Amino acid sequence: MLRAYLAQRDQDFELLVADDGSTEETRLVVDRFRAAAMFAVEHVWHADTGFRLAAIRNRALAMASGEYVVFTDGDCVPGRGFTANLKSLARPDWFVAGSRILMSESATRDLLDPESDVPPLDTWSSSRWLKARLRGDLNRLMPLVRLPSLGPTRSEGWKACRGFCIAGWRRDFVGVNGFDESYEGWGLEDSDLAIRMLQRGVKLRKVRNGIGLVHLWHPENPRDNLEQNQKLLDELQASGRTRALRGLSEASGRGRRTA
Repeated sequence: MLRAYLAQRDQDFELLVADDGSTEETRLVVDRFRAAAMFAVEHVWHADTGFRLAAIRNRALAMASGEYVVFTDGDCVPGRGFTANLKSLARPDWFVAGSRILMSESATRDLLDPESDVPPLDTWSSSRWLKARLRGDLNRLMPLVRLPSLGPTRSEGWKACRGFCIAGWRRDFVGVNGFDESYEGWGLEDSDLAIRMLQRGVKLRKVRNGIGLVHLWHPENPRDNLEQNQKLLDELQASGRTRALRGLSEASGRGRRTA
């Protein structure tokens, strides 16, 4: 995933690796990547006490310096035009949700196998992408295709927003107090954020082309806490609240840079 950012056509950005309690091996990978990058790279880490995606994203948001912020998942690989196309979509009072392409288990294993002859995704030709789609290794291709941007016309509902690609103005994320850390375990922290942004008056644009990511196959995360998370989401919708109960304002200083 990190390599794909070295291949971006627009490299005027900083990248923060939000690390939810990985080991020393991950830190070494980030250190090597930082040495190769032409842009700033930071490794934001906290200890492993379970699945705490909302918490580590808040740590990274608190340390980010840019006015426009993009959240993606570590199992998603962006196309070469990802950052450039996102910048072209930035509009006041709007946030953006991207789309993804699902890669099959066998294709993912081949891609990640260092002894395989499958090249990195950022070097694939159009014909290679098409062949992968025809073999069933990818479920679609259109999210990677750049089409003329017509601009947002109406705001989408919160269900159009998924955590693998959320982009928006830092001031808007700060205004809703970031992600709600009440959500622990897999699921719904992204929906919570989207609902609060919409309830605050920030409109949502779902972009189905041009800022797609390839989602690498992996076993599904346990959903042990999903029922409790759903209760939190139901309570939020009934309340009309816009700020996270445990969010960004409580996050400052509780993560750390490893560099």
